[in-house]
Amino acid sequence: MSGLAERRCKPCEGGIPPLTAAEAQQFLSQISGSWAVTENARAIRREFRFRDFYRTMSFVNALAHVANIEDHHPDLEVGYNYCHVTYTTHAIRGLSENDFVCAAKVDLIPLI
Repeated sequence: MSGLAERRCKPCEGGIPPLTAAEAQQFLSQISGSWAVTENARAIRREFRFRDFYRTMSFVNALAHVANIEDHHPDLEVGYNYCHVTYTTHAIRGLSENDFVCAAKVDLIPLI
């Protein structure tokens, strides 16, 4: 288990600067290589593919459970056999450690 996956999200109401691109790259190295920092370095994104709708929705439900426990919610694009997950911290208009903590937890969801 990644050290990030063992952490908990911290409340973020703004007032702190977002991670720099260099800081984001350091955190990125601690999660699955399937995650990518967006061009503007304000979000991380990963695309998941599934065999069918049932498996897609099982994953989305597991991800929603993680999001609710951590009180940090991703943007999702969901279709029949895919889910695109984007994490950003809206309160600071960029990346925070919380985004990487949640990504590390999502990495632990079994893909069926």
